[in-house]
Amino acid sequence: MTANHFHVPTIDIGPYLTGRSADTSPECAAVAAELDSACQDVGFVQIVGHGIDTTLTDGLADALDEFFALPLEVKKQYRRDPSTNRGYSPPKSESLSMSLGIHTANQMNDFYEAYTVGTAAAEFVGLDLPDASYAANNWPGAAPGFEPRVRRYFAGAQQLSRTLMTAFTDALGLEAHYFDTMVDHSIEVLKMNNYALPEGDTRLTGDLQGMGAHSDFGILTILWADQVPGLQVLDADGRWHDVQPADGALLVNLGDAMARWTNDRWMSTIHRVDPPVVNGQIRRRRSAAFFFDGNHDAVIEPLPGTLTGGETGYAPITVAENIAMKVAGLRTGAAPTIDLRETARVAAAGN
Repeated sequence: MTANHFHVPTIDIGPYLTGRSADTSPECAAVAAELDSACQDVGFVQIVGHGIDTTLTDGLADALDEFFALPLEVKKQYRRDPSTNRGYSPPKSESLSMSLGIHTANQMNDFYEAYTVGTAAAEFVGLDLPDASYAANNWPGAAPGFEPRVRRYFAGAQQLSRTLMTAFTDALGLEAHYFDTMVDHSIEVLKMNNYALPEGDTRLTGDLQGMGAHSDFGILTILWADQVPGLQVLDADGRWHDVQPADGALLVNLGDAMARWTNDRWMSTIHRVDPPVVNGQIRRRRSAAFFFDGNHDAVIEPLPGTLTGGETGYAPITVAENIAMKVAGLRTGAAPTIDLRETARVAAAGN
């Protein structure tokens, strides 16, 4: 792939919304082939025909606006508990590049603020699930419209994720329902981001970054975002490329679990966010990433047919163990204790 030919394809996944699969539908088979090609070449796709209508995305945008417009001291009342992945994260409290063990001059310097919600253990009756992976949510009462709007979008993203898993199963040539027992109590998280300088901070320092270079931790990510520059994707040649969602499209990228499962036949794509500066001010950008991570106890090891003669796959690791390793860097600055292929890719990249 050359810089002049980098392209994030747009794929209409509508045929899969009918409940069919590649075995019974030529249209689904064509979509699966497109996904396989995109996941091998780019690792990012734009999807249309996804079934999430504008009432859900408009409501999500309104929810973000309602909460992030609150005074900082009010938002901090809902600050994330260090032991969970729920609630508010102020600007400069995280460093996503440290999830790969990549140090910056000022480690906790990602200037976005975020609010995170997810599936809770109480939603899975009869299962004894760990709070560390399925924490209860901390909904902000100061923004009364936030919870109902976010819940509606969250439900749509949950359904879309499972549709995508059917398509991915076909694209990888696996038996129908292959992943079902690995995602039937999936960790699912929606992280809503607001990129703007914090109150009272009008200086743009040289090491300030929106969201540092990283890969996502789970199976797949569904991203809604403003059509504002900022998102950049790293290609296989170590070059960064700007990516913006097309009208009505959602961006989908792979996470580390899928990369490990396929021994990098499908790679978790390295990406970062650096919103543009206009007249000395950062242009506001909003996004919401729905992380579909898989069951906490699902083992990530090579899928059938992904290793050829003499190849060595990733060592087995559970979904929860992989996430915990990456989150330790993100939240505390503790670098992962094992060498990561993703880290080497960022180290070899240009600016």
